[in-house]
Amino acid sequence: MIWQFDIIILLFLIVAAIIALQVKDLLAATMVLGIYSFLICLLWAEMGAVDVAFTEAAVGAGVSTVIMIATVYATARQSKD
Repeated sequence: MIWQFDIIILLFLIVAAIIALQVKDLLAATMVLGIYSFLICLLWAEMGAVDVAFTEAAVGAGVSTVIMIATVYATARQSKD
């Protein structure tokens, strides 16, 4: 394991989590959560759990992000902020 790579991914994960909590736009938050899932996938792969990384990439970064984006587009705003 390369511990420097782990630290870099950890820092990116923290930044992505903070951005996802602070952003006001739902579409932007969904995209940041997709990036977060991809970073988790990289972390799993680096730790040697390739099967878990593949599942995270397919479900977490792939399908879940597409479903959340479709949900954001399907909902209508009630107020103009």
